[in-house]
Amino acid sequence: MSEAPLVHVVDDDDSLRTALLRLLGAAGYEARGYASAGDFLLQPLPDRPGCLLLDLNMPGGPSGLELQAALRRQGVALPVVFLTGYGDVASSVRALQTGAVDFLSKPVEGETLLKALQRALSRDARARQARAQAAELTARFASLSSRERQVFDRVVMGSLNKLIAFELAISERTVKALRAQVMHKLGAHSVADLGRLAERLRQLAKDG
Repeated sequence: MSEAPLVHVVDDDDSLRTALLRLLGAAGYEARGYASAGDFLLQPLPDRPGCLLLDLNMPGGPSGLELQAALRRQGVALPVVFLTGYGDVASSVRALQTGAVDFLSKPVEGETLLKALQRALSRDARARQARAQAAELTARFASLSSRERQVFDRVVMGSLNKLIAFELAISERTVKALRAQVMHKLGAHSVADLGRLAERLRQLAKDG
């Protein structure tokens, strides 16, 4: 059973933060409150589904945008919903361009806020699924022997078994056996599947 999502609420307004936590609790969410960006950064971030409800302007410390930037530098892919009473067009555009899910102005209706948080949690779920699939593919590829990788590279380039056998100085029968092992280990059912996996591996290597 997957772990329930956690909503992190960062707002320097104590009464509003308390009200938000109460609203989220009533809606069935587990939520934690933080009085500043610094307080949030000092706490260990659990590896579980979730999102961040973040005030834009917090005097006396890092702003919401600065916290968002700090998390991105740390590689923390936590979806952000901004909530502010002092928003402007430039800030909202910047927030959305740097990955925020939504930018809401105070006061905000509960239903509007909950819908924005649900979009953020859905984005987080998709991102986690993509990371899990990438990790599985990387592990599968790492399980290939050096000879299997040589065959894999040539198959995705379109080489026929006879040519692969000649280039690797092995029998065509051995090539067929290695090719079958590659297909099995990578969970592929066709050469087209191998081509798509090869492209995905190249993209992962580029992103990494």
